[in-house]
Formats: sequence, structure tokens, C-alpha cells
Amino acid sequence: MVTRRQFTFALTGSAFAGLLASCSPAVGIRATKPLHAYGDLAPDPAGLLDLPKGFGYRVISAFGQRMDDGFVVPDRADGMGCFALGERRVALVRNHELKANQQILGPAPGTTPAHIPAYDRNISGDVLPGGTSTIIYNLASGQVESQHLSLVGTIRNCAGGTTPWGSWLTCEEDVTRAGEGVGRDHGWVFEVPAEAHGLVPPTPLVAMGRFNHEAAAVDPRTGIVYLTEDRDDSLLYRFLPDAPGDLARGGRLQALALVESDISDSRNWHGITMSRSTWHEVRWIDLDDVKSPDDDLRMRGHARGALLFARGEGIHFGEDELYFCCTSGGVAILGQIMRYKPSRFEGLPAEKSEPGRLQIFVESTDPAHFNFGDNLTVAPNGHLIVCEDQYTAVVDNHLRGVTPDGDIYTFARLRLQTELAGACFSPDGSTLFVNLYSPGKTLAITGPWAEFRS
Repeated sequence: MVTRRQFTFALTGSAFAGLLASCSPAVGIRATKPLHAYGDLAPDPAGLLDLPKGFGYRVISAFGQRMDDGFVVPDRADGMGCFALGERRVALVRNHELKANQQILGPAPGTTPAHIPAYDRNISGDVLPGGTSTIIYNLASGQVESQHLSLVGTIRNCAGGTTPWGSWLTCEEDVTRAGEGVGRDHGWVFEVPAEAHGLVPPTPLVAMGRFNHEAAAVDPRTGIVYLTEDRDDSLLYRFLPDAPGDLARGGRLQALALVESDISDSRNWHGITMSRSTWHEVRWIDLDDVKSPDDDLRMRGHARGALLFARGEGIHFGEDELYFCCTSGGVAILGQIMRYKPSRFEGLPAEKSEPGRLQIFVESTDPAHFNFGDNLTVAPNGHLIVCEDQYTAVVDNHLRGVTPDGDIYTFARLRLQTELAGACFSPDGSTLFVNLYSPGKTLAITGPWAEFRS
């Protein structure tokens, strides 16, 4: 099997040059314009994260720390959501992207906890280490009040999304089947209430589909959930819940296609099929057999006309519109950001007369400006903040800002050989939280956010 990293390396050299030669900015792929934004980055004396002058961070949680429930903070901190609890306190629900055999990096290394609500165990009886942990943080004091494990027994909890009703949707980026060293099928979405004080019942939301999940975003107007898939030939999914706000009651899963039936690929790898900024009307295709025992949901959807994306990753709702990263998309294979505007009648029969619209909002042509965007969030000023996750032998990952006009600026530079993940703002807009993937750390960043708005 070709890994994502091998795939990226394979598209270098002559193959990469050929792709670039086949297209030109004149037919719609514009180099994004770098902005100075908050100013030059100041070197971090601690060697973690360089930030503009006036900004600072504190490390609020780190791999291996003992939590209040007796477990330790797991490694591989990935997607994360922030929730208001009142009195300037917030809950951070944080994913841990751990494989089935990585107990040493999990919440209970070297032990097999008994009688805990774990979703699954391996053939030796050890609880699978993937899941989520929750941090209770006081914005006023800048202190952690408590930490605890909130979901366990899953595999590779990569990203997810917040819900308007105060829970985190944590998504498995893994499709291991029962009998393959584990007891149950994987590839599901699980829901973790932010106010839970301990481990939550691990109930998979099977109607939301079994696939290589990445992230989720809920439209607060309709309760519809949009889901990305981390595959080179991924789809964008939409879940229409039977009861908005109660996802466990089931619903209908669909995949996005364009009304223009001659366009079925947004990746632009083999010539430009979708130009930057052009709006395309969409339609949605019903999917069946969404438990997908053969992991072929995306293939069946594409065969019926669903649009292909290049590794759908972070997804987030702005004001009446949705943004999501396609990590390896674009002519230069450096990443795209898609923008989707739902119909006024989203999910209803009338949407056929006034469909939603999709565009390529950003397509990078320069690795110095934007290189393999992953998790993303919408800042209080309406900008995007995007975490980079490069797939090269030596990485140089940044937090990139993107203005409403699609122009890019550098907000921070990571000094370690790992990725940035889980960027999310506190509800009051004062603090940006972000994870360093491994060794896992969670940072709280504060500073003069209002100094740059254009």
C-alpha cells in the first residue's frame, strides 16, 4: 500500500514538473499573495513556537502528565474543540491519534485497566489507547483546573468538530475490522459531551458512515453535519439527522457532487478541472450500505458522480459558509482550501431550485506561503487559521492565516519536527489553543488579535 508520504514523494521530480507544465495561472490557479499581517516572527527562546511581537503562549498540558483521574495525558494530540463553561472557564476536548498497538503512548502505559467503559480492546485484552482527554481551563487565571480522560478504546482519533449543543464529535481515521487484532469494527464517529466529568459511554454513530474519517462540522442553522475523509480519493459527506441535535437517532448520509456532471474531480492533478474562485452549484447523492464493510463508500459514491477531493482534512463553519482543507490538492500538490455555501433550503426538496455552491478558495503554488494545510479554524476577525502538516523528511510547519480575500500570511512557526494540530479559539476570542502533535503538548496563545483585520 502506498502511504501518504510515499505518494507525496512520488509526485516530485519529473512527474511534478509535468503537472506544473500542463497548467498555468492564466487558466485559473492564482499564486496566493503573502501579507505581512502581524509583523515579523520573534524567535522563541524556548525553541517551541515563534510568534509575532506582542503574542505569547503557555504550555498548559503535556504528554505524560498525571491527570486528575489517575490516567496520564496520552501522546499524539490532534484535533480539538473549545467550549464555554461559564465564569471564563472553558473545556478543551482533545483527540489522541493512537494506533491499536501504541499502549505505551496511551493513558495507562503498561497496565490493563479493568471495568472501564472502553469501546474496544486488542486480542491480549488491553484497552485500545485512542480516544479523547478533556482539559478544564480558566481564561482569567491562565491555569488548568483539571484534566481527565473522556473517551478510550478507539483507534487514531484524528480530528472532529464541535456541535452547537456542547459536544465534540471525535472521528476515527482507521477502518480496522473486528478480528484484525481487535474485537470490534472501527471507522466511526463518537460523541463526547464537553461537560462530562469522566469517561463517556463509547457509542459509535454508525449512521454517519464507516470510512477513514477526518473532521466534522455542524451547521448551527440546520443541524446538518458535514464530514471529511482523509484519502487521496476522498469525498465530502453530509449527514441529515432524523432529529437535529440527537445524532444517535440516525439519519441519512450523502456525498457532494456538482450539477456540472462533466466535473468529478477537484484535485487538479491531471490538468485544471476546477479553477480557483469559480463557484459551482452542487447536488447531493444518497449513499447506501453506509457501514461499508469493504471500505468502499467513497468508490461507490464516486461511481455515481460524487466529486473527488485530495485528502479532505480540517473543516469548520464560518458565517453561513463552510471551509475545509484538501491537504495534497492542487496543481502544485501543496494544498487547497474549499469553501461551501449551503442553500437556503439545505437538506430540503427546495434546494434543487436553489442549490448550495462550492469553490476552490485557496490553491497554493508556493510552499513558502502554504504547504499541506490540515486542521483549521475561523478566527474572531473572520480569518482562517490553518495548521500545516508537511510530509517531507524535514518539516517546517507553520500556522497560516487566510484573509476573507484568500490572501495568506504567516502567524507562527513551529520549531520542532512535528505537526501543529487542533487549532481552536476560546468563545470570547482571547485565546488560540493549539496542539503540538508529538511529544504532545497543548498551548494557549494570547496577544493583540485586533491589530490586523484586513
